[in-house]
Amino acid sequence: MNNGVKTATRRLLQRRPRVKLFPGDCREVLADLKSSSVHMALTDPPYFLDGLDGDWRKGRGGPRGTGSVGGLPAGMKFDPDQGRKLQAFMAPVAMDLIKVLKPGAFALVFSAPRLVHRMAVAFEDAGFEIRDIYAWRFTRRAQFKAFSMDHFIMKRESMTEPEKQKLIRSLHRRKTPQLRPQFEAVLCAQRPRRGTFVDNWLAFETGLIDAGQTLHGLAPATVMTVEKEPKAEYNGHLTPKPIRICEHLIRLFTSPGQTVVDPFLGSGTTCVAAYKSGRHSVGIDIDPDYIAIAKQRVEEMTR
Repeated sequence: MNNGVKTATRRLLQRRPRVKLFPGDCREVLADLKSSSVHMALTDPPYFLDGLDGDWRKGRGGPRGTGSVGGLPAGMKFDPDQGRKLQAFMAPVAMDLIKVLKPGAFALVFSAPRLVHRMAVAFEDAGFEIRDIYAWRFTRRAQFKAFSMDHFIMKRESMTEPEKQKLIRSLHRRKTPQLRPQFEAVLCAQRPRRGTFVDNWLAFETGLIDAGQTLHGLAPATVMTVEKEPKAEYNGHLTPKPIRICEHLIRLFTSPGQTVVDPFLGSGTTCVAAYKSGRHSVGIDIDPDYIAIAKQRVEEMTR
């Protein structure tokens, strides 16, 4: 294809991006996608959210309360086994992603900061190169999750009431070690390229970023400040990512007309951002309710 025809085709694709939504287990759907057919993966895996069972499926196996451990939400009580379980869960997904991505293509994966090292190991073991870890920074609507010791002190049967009150006063500012969260980690993993950066680009048009993309007028940086967005009433997803951060990442790591896959689509932000960026997208989610929400969001945008 000559350069003129290629440019015209790309412009046509940018005007008419396609969105494909697949309900089902991403490990099964990814296996059906053509090898080396996707230019980028952008996803937000469900790490310990409300109502998910041990396989990260919503509404199965009883409530988990954000991965409850001993009655407390996972984000508020330390459990080192969570990271190991997440790594085991993501390992086969990473192996499927590296097969469908083109050489040199990137996988951008949101993660809780305390779990991102396990996410990175899963992707590295699958054959990805870990290029970087970014920070999506936000300042509003961040819950301070640290616990005071009052409740635990009052349950101590070995202490008298005056002793308990004295201890409470002495620890009045001491809480569990959780600071107010103001960022999420974004793992940047790359399928190894073939040859040099130029060789890989000429063959697959992947592996290089568009350094001309800006966020708030600033050059691309590893810390990206984007506030959380309000969501529509029908959107029951707990943690939808801002369209702006996803659109920025898509524009940074792909070109118009290329294809982005999200194996944990949730409420569809990746597909919405891809459409707004003139890219095609493939969205997968095991929860049919989320597929319905994503479909509605896409339809509202494309009317």
